[in-house]
Amino acid sequence: MTIYSLYIFDRHCTCVYYQDWHRTKRPKPAVEGGILPAVSHAITPQPLPADSNAGSTFTSPRNTLTSTSGVVIAVNEPISPGPGLYQTPPSHQQTQANPPPSTSGLAFDEEAKLVYGVILSLRNMIKRISGRDEQFTNYRTSTYKLHLYETLSGYKFVMLSDPNTDSLRFVLRQIYNGPFLDFVVRNPLVIMDSKERGIDNEYFRANTDRLVKGLSVFP
Repeated sequence: MTIYSLYIFDRHCTCVYYQDWHRTKRPKPAVEGGILPAVSHAITPQPLPADSNAGSTFTSPRNTLTSTSGVVIAVNEPISPGPGLYQTPPSHQQTQANPPPSTSGLAFDEEAKLVYGVILSLRNMIKRISGRDEQFTNYRTSTYKLHLYETLSGYKFVMLSDPNTDSLRFVLRQIYNGPFLDFVVRNPLVIMDSKERGIDNEYFRANTDRLVKGLSVFP
């Protein structure tokens, strides 16, 4: 039994946080503009090289992204890994010697939309069929099990695990009552209920990582 990944969605149906542990195929980086900044370095779109057009003097009437337009096309700044983050390859030689793990066929923004769509559809179906206010907490397939914990403020904590894992709703509640409240809600530097930025905080990520790795179901 093991835990694969964690998603957090806000009340605007937007993924504001992502973290994974035992995924055999990591998601592809999202397309530019597909996700909010500060969701996770692992799935942030990679910037274009700053010198990709260096030495080229060709201009086209269709080219509106010129250096005189005042638009920042790309920023070539290295991303320093924080606790629980993926480290970027230090050199081209090391990348060839240690190839990165394979990725899934979907970009992360498409994957997040599918995860949220499944949650919304199943939750609505359960409420309609049951005829009463019954909660949707998890479902299982042959390859994974999805666990859901929804807060009163509309945040949805979603965790994917091995299909044989018992309910992890209490773990999601611990993440909310512990690291999330301590390092996100009570942090004056974190803008809550924002449509412009995620909630990737190094202390929240490190404490969530420590909490999950301390579970008995985590090998």
